[in-house]
Parts: sequence; C-alpha cells; structure tokens
Amino acid sequence: MTELELAQRLGVAIAVGALVGAERHWRDRAEDDGQRTAGLRTYTLVGMLGGIAGALEFALRGTGGGPGGVVVVGVFVAFSLVFGLFQYREQQAEQSYSVTSVVAGMVTFSLGVLAVLGDMRLAGAAGVVLVAILAAREALHRFVEALTFAELRSAIVLLAMTFVILPLVPTDPFGPFGGVSPARIWTLAILVAAISFAGYVAVKLLGERNGELVAGAVGGLLSSTATTVTNARRSVDAGEPDRLVAGALGAGVVSYARTCLLVLVLAPSLLVTVAPTLAAAGAVMVAAALWLARRDTQGHGSSETANPFDLRQVFQMAVLLTAIAFATRAAAAWFGDTGAIAVSALTGLADVDAPVVTTAGLLGGGLSAEVAALAMVVAVTSNTIAKAAYGLMLGSWRFGLLFASASAAALIAGAAAFHAVRLLG
Repeated sequence: MTELELAQRLGVAIAVGALVGAERHWRDRAEDDGQRTAGLRTYTLVGMLGGIAGALEFALRGTGGGPGGVVVVGVFVAFSLVFGLFQYREQQAEQSYSVTSVVAGMVTFSLGVLAVLGDMRLAGAAGVVLVAILAAREALHRFVEALTFAELRSAIVLLAMTFVILPLVPTDPFGPFGGVSPARIWTLAILVAAISFAGYVAVKLLGERNGELVAGAVGGLLSSTATTVTNARRSVDAGEPDRLVAGALGAGVVSYARTCLLVLVLAPSLLVTVAPTLAAAGAVMVAAALWLARRDTQGHGSSETANPFDLRQVFQMAVLLTAIAFATRAAAAWFGDTGAIAVSALTGLADVDAPVVTTAGLLGGGLSAEVAALAMVVAVTSNTIAKAAYGLMLGSWRFGLLFASASAAALIAGAAAFHAVRLLG
C-alpha cells in the first residue's frame, strides 16, 4: 500500500465518521455544549481512530511482529469500554435506555478499520446505509407502531420460505418438454410475493391517504383484476363513479409497473421492447385517472386493503406458475412460437405475472427474444381487454364506458409504441 493510497483510505474512514457524526449532532443539536457525549467531532475522531488502528495493524503485519489483529482488537475493546462508559453516564442523567449511539460508535470504528484494511468503497457504502438507518428512526418507529400481527406473520413466512424452505426444495427439473425445476418455481413465486409486500410496506411507511385513486393503486399491488371487479360492482350503487374508475385505472398502472419490474429482474434484454409499450399505455391511464379523480367531487370512503402477502396466495401462485410453465412449453413444442403466444393470451385473461414470469424462463431455451417480448405484450393486452370486459359487464354503464374507453386508448398508445420500437430496432 503506497502512502497516497493510505491517505485516501484514511480519508474515507474520516468521512464515514463525519457523516455519522453529522446525523448524531443534528439529532442532539438543541443540547448545550458539553451536554452531549458524542457529536460531529467525536464521531469524526471515531472514524479516524478506526482508520489509524487499521493502519497500525497493516504496519505491524509488514514487520512480521506479533499475531494478526492484536492492534485492531485491542483498540476496539478499549474504545468500546470508554465510549460505553460515557454513554452510560449520559443516559443515567437523562433517564434514557437507548443503546443506539454505542452501537453506532462501534460500527463507525469498524468501518474506519475496513476502509484501511479492506474495501474502502464497501466501507463508504456501509457508512451511508448506517446514516440512513439512524436518520429513519421516526419513520421506522411509526411503521412498527402501525404494524399488525398479520403483516408481521406474513413477513416471517416470506423470510422462512426464502431462507428455510427454498434451500430444501429440489433444483433438478422433472417432467417432459425440458422439465420444470421446483426450486425455480418456488423462487419466482417468492419474487412475485415480495414485490407486492415491498410495495405494501412502502405505502405503510409513507402513510395512508383517503381516496379511490390511492386505494386502487394499492389494490394493484395485490391484483389489478380483482380491484377492477370490486370497483365495478361498487359502481352500481354509486351516483358518480368517476373516482372508482380512477382507482381501477390506478391499479392497472401499478400492474404495468410490476410487469416492467419482473422483466427487468428476469429478462432485462427484453426491457427495451416491453418497457416503452407499457410506459405509453400507462401514461394514458395515469392521465385519465388523474382527470377523473379531479372531476369527481363526490367523496368516497377509502377502501380497505388486505395484506398483499399470505401463504395461500404464494401456494396459488406456485401452482399457477407450474401449470403455465408446462402449458407454455408443451404449446411451444407442439405448435412452435404461435403456441407460446396463444398460451400467453389465454392466461393473461386472469393474470399477468404468471405468463410474464414463465415466458422469461423460456427465453433462450427454445424461445427467441422477439417472440418472448411479443408474448409478454400479448399477455398484458389480453389482461387489459379482460378487465375492460369485466367493467362493462359488472359495473354501471358510466363506469363501464369510462373504463373501457380509457383502456382502449391505453392499448392504442401501447400498440403504437410497440410497433415504433420494432421498426426502430
């Protein structure tokens, strides 16, 4: 390590300490000088102390003297004892029992050591994450206070399925037409459920708002089809169902965004074709939803939104993905590309995630990129047409007319974007 590189690494260690210290100092900025244990200067020195300990450790290794790690461990223990003692005295005076500042100081020291002895980029990134966690105290506390047992249970189930059950699921494919891997199906089901749950958590952190537009968008995290059917049925008893239409359109926009995210994760090479199509259609729906939400002056109560993740939904999605994968592979083997597109159109009548996920899994295994992109667009188109039909059949005449008109305009815009991308490509 050259002297210049050592200086750079020490600079990162000091910068991490200063960043953490700025957040800690800002939180206790109302305290008088001498009334806070650690602020901007102290945490900057903590980061610097960690960096110096790492530098001394590196120098000791170069001379070959002493066992490795003795300097870092010794300084860390001494620092933790001194820092913890002063924090203890401060908390006794304030009748506080928080250990956050002590842990933050220990982590800051460790990141200073990492910046010198390890990856300084990782140390810098971890410092930013540390500050983000410290600064989000109020938001995290509000989230935990608003957390229900059903949501906590669902999160635990999701973690258990990911880290406990998934390693036990067989990975070898079985069955005809290339077989189906249970582990892959399980992983994809977890992915779809995790996307919905993450969106739900984001809404909880940001706070709930009244209005059918926001309720519809949250419902789209669960199922845009179910949200459309629910709003259509409610519109029969509503005098001016414009906001219900806006909510159903908002659910459709969220469904498009979910599809783009799935494509980005599972088949990023198709994003350049699929994303412009969904963006054009979604832009039309957003404009129509905002216009309808503003036009309707009659308020409607906010809709109750269920937990977007439970065990039954995951099992249903896993079974559905397995069935769709088999049907698509069989159709592709028997009828070629036309069969895969036909299956996407049929399954898209009820669900978009399943055909998109299945098509992404077939990409490169007998299905070309062009056909895969077309199959995804066909699935989204089929689902949009189906929801428009549900609105016309189940909703009031005004709901059906407005929703179907907006859906048709969105499909036209999406089709134009899809053909433009193909021509330019």
